[in-house]
Amino acid sequence: MIIYQDEYIVAINKPAGLLVHASLIDKHETQNALQILRNFLGRVVYPVHRLDKPTSGVLVFGLSSDSAKKLSEAFMNRDVEKKYLGLVRGFTEEFGVINHPLKDLWDKMTDKKKSKLQEAREAITEYRLLEKVEIDVPVRPHPTSRYSLLEITPLTGRNRQIRRHMKHIFHHMIGDHQHGDGFHNRMLSEKYGLNRLMLHAKELTFTHPATGDKMTLKADLDIDFMSLLFKLGLKTIGIA
Repeated sequence: MIIYQDEYIVAINKPAGLLVHASLIDKHETQNALQILRNFLGRVVYPVHRLDKPTSGVLVFGLSSDSAKKLSEAFMNRDVEKKYLGLVRGFTEEFGVINHPLKDLWDKMTDKKKSKLQEAREAITEYRLLEKVEIDVPVRPHPTSRYSLLEITPLTGRNRQIRRHMKHIFHHMIGDHQHGDGFHNRMLSEKYGLNRLMLHAKELTFTHPATGDKMTLKADLDIDFMSLLFKLGLKTIGIA
């Protein structure tokens, strides 16, 4: 689970389906990455950023409030480069930039004081095509099914930005039950064992809060992600 640790920071490869920290939205969940890591290390750890519950990959925590503060500021100032691996519906362009403002998602349980009339904020996502595949399984209204494996770089950090942006360009994230394509998700679940959101935070590059060194942390794909790619005939797994 731990992919890097020193006296200032610790990073884990968060599994899909695990909350970063306790949430009112998922009150029934008894485990979260923050608490598991605290118990394992036997010390306080400080959250710096977040990944959606169904997304796996690199997640960094501070081991002091000062380190956490510096890293949080780096994320806010867009001084952190994030790279994801994602599987989407259809054949995308070789390269693309999605510049589409997004409103913050409003939740009636946790955001009672927020206004639903808020303005959409700048949101930019870049992607490049790694590999594509077409399989002879119909999903209406098409006689075959097409998929693209992408390296995705969000330049801003809005709620569920990648998933919402891919929906915006009609290349829905596979396994996304909130913004995805239910017909493809159902077929892939029944025929190929899809059981997770096919989005993985594979790489994080940032400046170390204490040493000032530039560092890149990488997280391997889990067996479920790799298995679906293999079953579909995609060979580009975990490309750098």
